[in-house]
Amino acid sequence: MKLTSIALVLGLAPLFPVAAALQTEQSQQGNTASVSTTLQALEEEQSKKSAQEWGLTTEEWQRYQQLSKGRRGILSPGLDPITTLGIEARTEEERRHYADLSVKQDFQRVEAELAFQREVNAAWVRVYPGILPVQSAGDARQGNGRLALFVRSDCGVPCETKVASLLATQRPLDIYLVGSGGKDEAVRDWARKLAIPVERVKAKTLTLNHDRGQWIKFGQGRMPVVLQQGENGWQVTAY
Repeated sequence: MKLTSIALVLGLAPLFPVAAALQTEQSQQGNTASVSTTLQALEEEQSKKSAQEWGLTTEEWQRYQQLSKGRRGILSPGLDPITTLGIEARTEEERRHYADLSVKQDFQRVEAELAFQREVNAAWVRVYPGILPVQSAGDARQGNGRLALFVRSDCGVPCETKVASLLATQRPLDIYLVGSGGKDEAVRDWARKLAIPVERVKAKTLTLNHDRGQWIKFGQGRMPVVLQQGENGWQVTAY
């Protein structure tokens, strides 16, 4: 009996490492599957959240992601989901749907931005009543009939005359000081020297800005120069 038991034990002994290895492998596979399932759940949750932020369904968001990884993503990198889906619409109905969605969201965005800008304007008057607000180049509200005037502080009579003539027209105007070095005080000193109307700056019908390379790009080397944004981008005007 003892010999039989010993034989059985000896016969089973080689199987223990195999069984242990098999169990370890199964455990690792189970862990891998668990991690994969967790990651998939997180990705699905993130896709659902992103879709909701843009007013899209999960399926629409997934299609946007596919389009972004393909030809459209190369042609138009960084394009927002609604515009991407609208451009790549498969039917007229889809195109109309995304156009409506785009307009609604743009309206909400503009309303929110204008509301905040009104608060910013009020804050300037409240916190710094005697200081003219100066904006970076990207903040001015160009377009919609606004003119952009580029001047230098050392331009002298030509720039001063151009400023005076444009102020007299009462048109919305964005003034860019070339060579300001990004220093707000340099812009304010120039504005005080030319008696720029403070009330118009505070009302945003006139803005004071640092030039960030627009003059070199669009000004054709003229100084002063007046630009207006049209269908073909920034163009020199006759003003």
